[in-house]
Amino acid sequence: MQTRVVLNDELTIGDFADRAGVATSAIRHYEQQGLLTSTRTTGNQRRFARSVLRRIAVIQAAQHVGLSLAEIKDAFAQFPAEHAPTKRDWARLAREWRPRLDRRIAELEQVRNGLAMCVGCGCLSMRQCAIYNPDDALAEGGSGARRIFPQH
Repeated sequence: MQTRVVLNDELTIGDFADRAGVATSAIRHYEQQGLLTSTRTTGNQRRFARSVLRRIAVIQAAQHVGLSLAEIKDAFAQFPAEHAPTKRDWARLAREWRPRLDRRIAELEQVRNGLAMCVGCGCLSMRQCAIYNPDDALAEGGSGARRIFPQH
């Protein structure tokens, strides 16, 4: 692997992507979404401070547990754009995200437990099925097609 020139302790987008373990297109997308910031050279090339690598680590960890980029962006809104989350920041974010993750775990457990009931059943009744329509909750929304799982 060829090492690129690093100026003023900043990384080119290629070096930054290599260090972060993500594609350059992902870096550009995260920046476009307001999750990362960069500076520009006189030639309009992106440069990323090494500290921004911590933001990538938080983004990756949060996405790994199922959080959306919008949820991550909301969490990052409490920090300055150039702020690299600290251990204390991460602990606070984890506490804030815990209820959302607990709800998701409960939903997944419901699906897992319901699957055992469906083996051989084949009913898929929208009134009785514990997976697709627990307690006939979809009836509250009126007749017609409904979402199988609620949006978060």
